[in-house]
Amino acid sequence: MTTLHYVPDDLHDLYHVFEWRNAAGVLTTACPAEWQEIINVLRQFRLYRSEIERPGGRKSPIAGRLDGGFYDLGWVEKRFDTSIIIDGEQLHTPTHSVDCFKGKVALEVEWNNKDPFFDRDLNNFRLLYDLRAIDVGVIITRSTELQSIFDELGKGSSYGSSTTHHEKLLPRLDGGGGGGCPILAFAISKALYVDDSGHPAQLEEDVQA
Repeated sequence: MTTLHYVPDDLHDLYHVFEWRNAAGVLTTACPAEWQEIINVLRQFRLYRSEIERPGGRKSPIAGRLDGGFYDLGWVEKRFDTSIIIDGEQLHTPTHSVDCFKGKVALEVEWNNKDPFFDRDLNNFRLLYDLRAIDVGVIITRSTELQSIFDELGKGSSYGSSTTHHEKLLPRLDGGGGGGCPILAFAISKALYVDDSGHPAQLEEDVQA
C-alpha cells in the first residue's frame, strides 16, 4: 500500500518522490498545516545555475534557501534533549539537531553532504519517532540525474557518487533505516533547473514572486 497519491501531481513532475510507511498519508491527516507549508516551499523552489556555480562555503546557498523557506514560516532548527530510564538509571541518548522542525514534523535538507549523513538522519528520525517526539520525517535531497548538469558546468568534482543524492538514500530507506518512522523523501530533479546565466536579475525576481 502507498499513499503517494496525497502528493500533488505538480510536485511529482518536479521531484522524484519516495515514501516509507505511508508518510504522505500521515502528513495529510495528522499534520495538515505543516504538510501544506512543505508543499508551498517545494512549489516555490527552483535550482539556479548561478547558485550551482557560486564558490562553496560552510553551507550551500541552495540548501540555505530551502532552509530559509521553512524558517520564514516559523520552522526552527532543533536539538532534542532525550534520555531513557532503565531500572532507575537515567541514560542520555542525545540526538543530532534537526534542520527544520515544526509541530511533530522533522525535516532535513541534504543537498551535498557525505552520504553517511543519510544514516544519521534516518536513525535520528527512528529515535525521535520511538520517543513520540515526531510523527513523520521528511528529507529533501537532489536526484542523481543532476550530476550531468554539474559536469556540464564544470562543477562535477564538487559533487559525486559518494555524496547525498537519491540513489544513495533509497537503499537505506527501503532497508528500514528509519525503523517505524514514516518518512517522505523528495529528490530535486532536472525539471527544477533554471539557467539564469543570461538574466542576472532573474533569481531576485523569482524569489520576490
